[in-house]
Amino acid sequence: MVSAHFQATEFRGFEHLVKGVPAEDMIVIVPRICGVCSTAHHVAAVEALEDAYGITPPPLAQNIRELLLLGQLIQNQATSLFIFTMPDRLGTESIFQIPAQVENEQPLPIAQGVAQVRKAGTNLIKVAGGQFIHPVKAVVGGTTSGITKAEAEASRAEVEAAIPVACRLFDYYIEKTRELKERIGTLGDDAPAYYIASIGDTKPDYSGDRLRMMDTHGVMCDEFPARDFWSHLTYEETDYSYSGRTSYHGNVIRANSLARINMAKSMGTPYADSYLKRFKDAFGQPAHAILLFDIARGIELVYALEKALEILASPLTEGILMLASRHVMVKVMDL
Repeated sequence: MVSAHFQATEFRGFEHLVKGVPAEDMIVIVPRICGVCSTAHHVAAVEALEDAYGITPPPLAQNIRELLLLGQLIQNQATSLFIFTMPDRLGTESIFQIPAQVENEQPLPIAQGVAQVRKAGTNLIKVAGGQFIHPVKAVVGGTTSGITKAEAEASRAEVEAAIPVACRLFDYYIEKTRELKERIGTLGDDAPAYYIASIGDTKPDYSGDRLRMMDTHGVMCDEFPARDFWSHLTYEETDYSYSGRTSYHGNVIRANSLARINMAKSMGTPYADSYLKRFKDAFGQPAHAILLFDIARGIELVYALEKALEILASPLTEGILMLASRHVMVKVMDL
């Protein structure tokens, strides 16, 4: 074979579906792009409108939205790690077909542990977002309601119980990934790249509105508001997909977990910080091997559980939010 060509022809057409639609409806339309990561689309749509209107939601609303994003992070990263790629590490087709000798080494069946961790994330999305798929609670200026003490306590107990299970599964995943050492850094797309992420000065900031860029040597080389991304990035259409190709001054850029882990100096929670140190000690700064995306996902999974536990310990009632919502509606009507 001389060459191979792949063409993706699926056309979603959301750019056309939303033309002429009231802006406030975007927060329920945009999440329909995906049934898996709809929470991120929901929050992104709300934040885009707030940026346009010049509105800052109250801290309580920001905490609830952060819980929503953490719930998605828990659910998505657990799914990616333990359902999609764990079988590859174990030479089996699914986590429901784990060899007996492997299961006998575990204090809890792998599938049962995965289900427990995912359920903690799924229920967190439901509590913070109103429903698991296509959440609805985030609105311009706040959220439609808070989280009751009873709901918070139930979620907190569930998340707390999931942390040691997630760490045990992740430790085992790291062990099996390290056994692939002859493949780490040897795949065709392991070349050094630039990294882009919304991240704070030192710690993760999943709902931040500033994008940071890291070069191939690990140096932060640019920073700009999300609204200005077209001024810093180059977008090109391709002849093989409706999805375009984005670059930074002609350089390949990577986003997602590996970008955030490369750019974070600290996660800000004890277990995740321990994993982050081990990661940087083992693979350098920045790490470019594609297989390390999965270990980066695991660090974020542990962080999300720990951070959710921290937020759930604070008051999340709804009084302040309802007052904020009334104020925002008046402000929006005046525009």
